[in-house]
Amino acid sequence: MGLIANVRRDLKFVSGLRRLLNRMAPIAMDSADLLCDDIEAVVDQFPDLVALEDERRRLTYRDLDALANRYGHWARSRGLRRSDVVALMMNNRVDYIAAWLGLSKVGVPCALINTNLIGAPLAHCLNLVAASQVICDTESLEALESARPMADKSLSLWVLGLQLAEESGDRRSLEAGVRGASSVRPARSLREGLTNRDVAMYMYTSGTTGLPKAAKIIHARARTYMRAFAGATRSTHKDRVYNCLPLYHATGGLAGVGSTLLNGGAVIIRRRFSAGGFWADVVASGATTFVYIGELCRYLVNSPEHPEERAHKLRLAFGNGLRPEVWSDFKGRFRIPDILEFYGSTEGNVSLFNFDGKPGAIGRVPWFLKKQINIRLIAFDVETEEPARSINGLCLPVAVGEIGEAIGRIGDELRQSYSGYADAAASKKKVLEDVFERGDRWFRTGDLMRQDSEGYYYFIDRIGDTFRWKGENVSTNEVQERLSAAPGVAEAIVYGVPVPGQDGKAGMAALIMDGAFSARAFGEWVTAELPAYAQPVFVRLLKAADTTGTFKYRKIDLVTEGFDPALAGPNLYFRGGRNGYQKLSPTVYANILAGTARF
Repeated sequence: MGLIANVRRDLKFVSGLRRLLNRMAPIAMDSADLLCDDIEAVVDQFPDLVALEDERRRLTYRDLDALANRYGHWARSRGLRRSDVVALMMNNRVDYIAAWLGLSKVGVPCALINTNLIGAPLAHCLNLVAASQVICDTESLEALESARPMADKSLSLWVLGLQLAEESGDRRSLEAGVRGASSVRPARSLREGLTNRDVAMYMYTSGTTGLPKAAKIIHARARTYMRAFAGATRSTHKDRVYNCLPLYHATGGLAGVGSTLLNGGAVIIRRRFSAGGFWADVVASGATTFVYIGELCRYLVNSPEHPEERAHKLRLAFGNGLRPEVWSDFKGRFRIPDILEFYGSTEGNVSLFNFDGKPGAIGRVPWFLKKQINIRLIAFDVETEEPARSINGLCLPVAVGEIGEAIGRIGDELRQSYSGYADAAASKKKVLEDVFERGDRWFRTGDLMRQDSEGYYYFIDRIGDTFRWKGENVSTNEVQERLSAAPGVAEAIVYGVPVPGQDGKAGMAALIMDGAFSARAFGEWVTAELPAYAQPVFVRLLKAADTTGTFKYRKIDLVTEGFDPALAGPNLYFRGGRNGYQKLSPTVYANILAGTARF
């Protein structure tokens, strides 16, 4: 890259970072100006513009404020106080945002519950925050009933869509209660004493590797998410963001909402993503921006051509997880002018932005801003799954081009804050001490990354997804990328499985095919494209893959089932010796368990 191009790139990065930081500047940790105050200020500036719309209704900023006020007064009428937590389990709709906004006006935090949960995992999420009051819709009733026997507290369900005639002792109509409440703003004195250090809401980790954890989202963090994207996306009151991501997660519920809601623009809320109906809806809604999770972009690229896929008004797509093998096809095929990829975790203090659209990069830290941006990479031991340390006990920074775990210093400043989880033990596990000096504390992202010589960061894998085989470290994400390009493969999920008598873990790939699977052709492709240690030892054919609400694969189930035919089914293949892939017969399976199979 030439000098002029370098200068232009750096100016673009600095410009984007300045917009972001300028919006975050008013946030002071001990200030009494909270999340709801930010939104009320926009209401007063743009009362008659459209704020939210879903498939059912449209709310102006004035309407949104009035509905949120009703929710706040309803909460007060129920005797709810700031020490209480109300669970919110509802499909995407305008009431979702009005509910948590209204409760925040009276100092009551919400726990945003994944609508895909049922039974024990759902009860676990309710118990973590000691919720007894649940705001839900009729679609969530069956799931909540399945969790009720395992809940620590008796549950009072306030149901949107429930008719008065259907009420029972623990099921009440939410509309009836909210409709009768005042639309006047609750007095600010009701949240007196609260600061940006207090919890605004709880959001849960996706639970791809176990039960979800409830992350404390303090007001400072919620405001940071919303304000950062209001600046980073360059949105104005004329923008309309298309948001089909779950509102119970930070990307859809804070980043996506805040990008326009804090600028007087409109948030187009959709219940769920539909690859077949996406482009027609984007065009009809007049959306100018789109918030994504990378897998949504993959689904669109893999979908048949749609007559309206280039007729949209989108100027920007922003989100996280857009993989390198999808990026260029997504941008080129659908004529997306700009892509803003970012990195951040719900609970963490590390964030990155790729302001200049370098394909595949999750963000950039130029050399002249290294001290100002809270991220470092340290050496990681894949076998012990712990950071590597030198003889003096301190951690080891990695060189440019090397892979390490991303960490962020924990401090009292806004960009270094870490609030942890509702579970104190879970919070402690994410803190690393004595990193570069005795007594320092750093947040562990649990993500392995690499930085190149130009300052771009690339996501490599989640810790626990990377495994060791034949003396080499194998990145599941890197192998997935390569296998996704194999002939006939629609989706690939890669993970490591333990094998009796073998060191490390053997690679296993769960494949969703676009047609018939040819073991020979796939084996030849794998041999040509991957080093021997990274070639999957086992292959499992799936018709579909279970994902979380944010479209992350639930690898934990696949790992648990492994290559056991009794659990994984008959469509299993084994790559033994030089014979390529062969059906995993009972004889071969027995030999593997006995340690006599050839790898």
